[in-house]
Amino acid sequence: MNFWESFQLGLREIWAHKFRSLLTMLGIILGVSSLVAMSALVKGMERGAKEALIAVGGLQKIRVEPAEVPAEQQHLRDQAVGVTMKDVQALRHSAPLVTDLSPEMRLPNATLTANGKHFRPFICAGVWPIALPMSEHVLAHGRMFNEIDDEQARSVCVIGTATRDELFGSPEELGHEVIPIGETILINRQPFTIIGLFQHYESEQQRKERELAQLEPKRAPTGPTRSRGGGGGGRRGGNFVFWLKNASVFLPLNTVWIKFRSGLAASPDPRLSTLELKIADVERMNVALQQIRNVLMSTHQGIEDFSFRTQEEWAENINTFIRNARLSGGIIAGISLLVGGIGIMNIMLASISGRIREIGIRKAVGAGTGDIFFQILVESVAIAILGGLVGLAASYGLVRIISQLSPTENTPVITVTAMVLAFGSSVGIGILAGLFPAFKAARLDPIEALRYE
Repeated sequence: MNFWESFQLGLREIWAHKFRSLLTMLGIILGVSSLVAMSALVKGMERGAKEALIAVGGLQKIRVEPAEVPAEQQHLRDQAVGVTMKDVQALRHSAPLVTDLSPEMRLPNATLTANGKHFRPFICAGVWPIALPMSEHVLAHGRMFNEIDDEQARSVCVIGTATRDELFGSPEELGHEVIPIGETILINRQPFTIIGLFQHYESEQQRKERELAQLEPKRAPTGPTRSRGGGGGGRRGGNFVFWLKNASVFLPLNTVWIKFRSGLAASPDPRLSTLELKIADVERMNVALQQIRNVLMSTHQGIEDFSFRTQEEWAENINTFIRNARLSGGIIAGISLLVGGIGIMNIMLASISGRIREIGIRKAVGAGTGDIFFQILVESVAIAILGGLVGLAASYGLVRIISQLSPTENTPVITVTAMVLAFGSSVGIGILAGLFPAFKAARLDPIEALRYE
């Protein structure tokens, strides 16, 4: 008897006991569907996290921030100056591994006012024009301020779509996009002219939802349509990193220093909120950090009142989380598959008990031990294959349900690798579960089997 004939015989046996076979396959179905669904969830979260990582500048970015002096330098605390423009000039000349520098002077709790409305952006900061490419910002309308605007401390600003929506109205509310270039807003009661508007930043999921929402009126022009959001809103409902970029307001660095900070500073050297650096080669990150640290220790007279933040740490945290999530999900799915395998073994043993006389007759008419072993094993594998296929189909429905109920902002992504792994695992479980029943059936004595009633 060849494999195909044995497989057909196994299918007939499964069909003859449909309800029993369905219960047997249930563990395999749950295991396969849960493995594929868990993999899809993790893949969606991984994709969203990497989108956010790219949106804030990639792995080549280093952030230098003021920090408390270490315990052994507490006696020098009064001499600590934090991160200043002096550091920027020193790094420009003495840190060859640094390709770009972007000093930032933030206005904490800045209040923007226009049209009788108020808004507090997440970031309102004075920067150099280089901050545009450094922060992966793209202008949709207008222009970025330049070096002349900075030198002359002009009262100009570039805003994000969240600021635009709060002060001038969102496209969802007005039915059209507002481009407030040339409009005047008050920043902490100081008038500023808007000269640029950043593009709206959104995750891939938000973009698809927005495009779908735009198509809905065309599909059902007579019915009311509720917007799914995303077009220009930039509210907190989306991925936080993209909302942060949408809620950013950039001003010339020198303008912020002269209009808001110079009267508050004890030192004539402008103190920065943070300093962002970019290096050419992420493989030389440790060397670059040491080089930057040496320069800053020199300008700070040996006082270590600064700290580093790298996107590499964020990437490592992402990888650790993804690895742990995959491991946890794999263990849960593996347990389900193991339970399914035990069910297959039990049902095959029960099946053999009811077919002892049949097996004895087959041996009596010439079937060998290998033929009986192969037939029982193929029946076990047939159950696993059918359970695996049904599990793959069920995983699509499970993923759709999870997408509706899950709080994550990242759409689960079903991958071919996960489907192949899940199906292969189900077949492997079927083979392992069928070995013992197959051995037991193959070793039956034909004379004793024929006497069995």
